[in-house]
Parts: sequence; structure tokens; C-alpha cells
Amino acid sequence: MQKKSRRIVKRVLWAVAIVVLLAVGGILAWSQIGVMAAEPEPLAAVRDNPEITVTDADEGIVLEPADGGSDRGLVFIPGAKVDPWAYASILQGLAEEGTTVVITRPWLNLAFFDPRGLAAFTSAAPDVDVWAVGGHSLGGVRACQLAPDGEALVLFASYCATDLSGSGLPVLSVSGSEDGLSTPEKIADARRELPADAEFVEIDGAAHASFGDYGPQAGDGTPTIDDDEMHAEITDVVGSFLQQVAP
Repeated sequence: MQKKSRRIVKRVLWAVAIVVLLAVGGILAWSQIGVMAAEPEPLAAVRDNPEITVTDADEGIVLEPADGGSDRGLVFIPGAKVDPWAYASILQGLAEEGTTVVITRPWLNLAFFDPRGLAAFTSAAPDVDVWAVGGHSLGGVRACQLAPDGEALVLFASYCATDLSGSGLPVLSVSGSEDGLSTPEKIADARRELPADAEFVEIDGAAHASFGDYGPQAGDGTPTIDDDEMHAEITDVVGSFLQQVAP
């Protein structure tokens, strides 16, 4: 009877182990399939931009003013299954105007699976005095979790699942009127998670995928703003916000 019980327990344990392995394998495979690649032309323009320095560092993709001397920085977390390089073009204007940008590489292409703290990315630019953290879509949700370790929060087509209403942090939420994923309604519903003085900017004509250069995204709306105008809007709105952030 005892031998039979041991055999049953062993079979159950093996079954559980197999299920766990299959689940882990499935997640690993899913995280690597369908990753949205950076569009080649905007990325080539970034690499040829004489006004910035681009470094493929261990901490992430670092965009810096070519003349150096940056005293403020932005750690930026990509959306789920989006190539980090897809954000280099839309963020290069910030680097041109004096902000060091570190675009992270989330583990398994999903920010929720990346347990690293803010310091793991700010170490790419130790001379920067003031750090904001931001992100697009799911990357923004993760940025909300890291925000208390920085001086400010910037959301691209995203919202918080973390209560920051009493944090006192300066917050900028930039969204798109044509976003079919982080819709204007979803942005409004999550407003209570942010400080009362959080700044909200809705870019007319912008869709979810307008916040990166990786092509159309399933379930999204149709953008009516072109890439150059979108990039200029981001540089203006985010750049002005970051200049007001004090340590």
C-alpha cells in the first residue's frame, strides 16, 4: 500500500513538473515571437545624427548630446514585445536638447519580467544629477513602479496600476486621441492613481504605435499625424516638462 502511494505521489510530482516546464517554455517562446522590430529608416537617421552620441551599453541604448554636459536624464522602458531601438528616433530630440536618454532592454521583451531597479539603468550616465523614468504602454506601467526612486514620471500612451496619488512626484502623461489600446477612456479612468497636479497632454491624431517607430499594431486606431510632427510634439512637450524638474 505504501509503495503504491509513493508511486502515485511520484507520478503527480512528475506531472506538475512537466506542466511547469511547458508553461515556462510557452512563455519564453511567446515572448520571442512577434516582437515588433524598429523601422530601419528612422533608426538609420538616429545613427547618422551628428547632434547626439548613441551607445549600445550594458544598461541599455544611451542617447546623449554630442557636446556632453547633460545634467538631466530619462530612463525609458519599451512597450511589450517592442524592439527598444524603435524608440530611439522619437526620443532623439530630447538628447539633442540636452537630456540623456537610456532606453532599457526588458527581460523577455516584457517589462513585468524585469526586476531591475532604476539604478541598474542610471549607472549608464553617472554624471547625470536628475533622473526621470518613463515608458510606453506596458513599459509605462512598470515605470510607475520605479518612479518613487526618481524625480519625475513620464507616461507614453500608458497609465499606472500603482497608487502614486500621494507621492508628490511631477508626472506627465502623454496620450493619443486615436489610440485603440490605451484609449482616452482608460487614461481617464486611471487618473486617480496619479498626483492631483499631474499634467495630461493628448496629441491630436496620435495612435498607440505613434509613440514608437515599429509600424502598425493590432487593435490600434488609425493615426492622422505624421511621424515628423509626432516626434516634434514629443520633443516639445517632454523636453519642456523635464526642464522644470528639480532634484
